[in-house]
Amino acid sequence: MEDNIRNVLKSARMTTEEIADVRRRALIGAGVYGGTTLEYWKKKTWDPGFGCGSRLRNGDNRNKGERKMEIKRIGTQPSVKGPSDWFTGSVRIDPLFQTPDPALVQGASVTFEAGARTAWHTHPLGQTLIVTAGCGWAQREGGAIEEIRPGDVVWFAPGEKHWHGATPATAMTHIAIQEKLGGKVVDWMEHVSDDQYRKG
Repeated sequence: MEDNIRNVLKSARMTTEEIADVRRRALIGAGVYGGTTLEYWKKKTWDPGFGCGSRLRNGDNRNKGERKMEIKRIGTQPSVKGPSDWFTGSVRIDPLFQTPDPALVQGASVTFEAGARTAWHTHPLGQTLIVTAGCGWAQREGGAIEEIRPGDVVWFAPGEKHWHGATPATAMTHIAIQEKLGGKVVDWMEHVSDDQYRKG
């Protein structure tokens, strides 16, 4: 069987690598690859689906001690209400990721209803916002209130005092990404007063 496969593939003018890949998939389909059954290889290593024959499945961790790829499915992490100590108005926080040590980064999708905003705060290693919906405002201490819209990317430097949220008439959603320093990602301060907010 193997000789027949090899001869057919050579006549098709395929590269050595292409021949090896197709041959392997054919043998897997016949249940004889490596002297084991197709079910073994489905569970342990090769995905015999066309075009995926050389991809290791997530469940097979050949190099022990390495971290595996992780997929967090939408809807599997509960939303939380933004605490009134940190926010004014109606805010929903949807956790996206919190990487395990030694990585430092974490992120969440935050939705501000019209008029809602954060309190003043800083981040020890800075913060990136990626606006995904609506229209919002962001301000650093001593600066003007800036309008932010979907597609805008906002960076606040480490220790820069700032706030962000929706406009008075429009909700806004952004992805917030920040890193830990000494286990901490944010220092919360006083609320943004109505007078400060209305200056937008």
